Amino acid sequence: MPVRLEKQGGVGIMVLDRPPANSYDYAFLRSFASAVDDVRADEDIHAVVVTSASEKFFSAGADVSAFASGTTRSRVMTALLAHESFRKMENTPIIFIAAISGHCLGGGFELALACDLRFASEGSYQIGLPELNLGLFPGSGGTQRLPRLVGLARGLDMIVNATTLAPTHAK
Repeated sequence: MPVRLEKQGGVGIMVLDRPPANSYDYAFLRSFASAVDDVRADEDIHAVVVTSASEKFFSAGADVSAFASGTTRSRVMTALLAHESFRKMENTPIIFIAAISGHCLGGGFELALACDLRFASEGSYQIGLPELNLGLFPGSGGTQRLPRLVGLARGLDMIVNATTLAPTHAK
């Protein structure tokens, strides 16, 4: 499974595990949505840590090659599932914590933004929404969540300039 749900006491641990970069496709998002549903149904889980099995990537976001080779319908269905899954996680009355220890870009950053808290370890990796560099626009809620967290001016600047930050600057 590209997303595993483990339990340690009252804490759920969602492990993103789709090498090499935890880029998501439809199957990954189905697995993620299923893990969110499992958390919501488990009354013993009081908090969830979302982390990565990869040392280099939290998540690089959408699998661009899957989008490029897919049909319009498959691209739309994948984008809708990402948006729906992140919103469902955000609206769950359980605390979700993103434990970021590698590149957290595009939809991966949007996933982290949908968590209640985000912690980034020190390291030489990037965090941000670089989609405009690919001619795309962030499509999983990042355009709303980022400005709410960092302020409208800084959030819009980061989005329209496709700015990525080192973890020490992503406060």
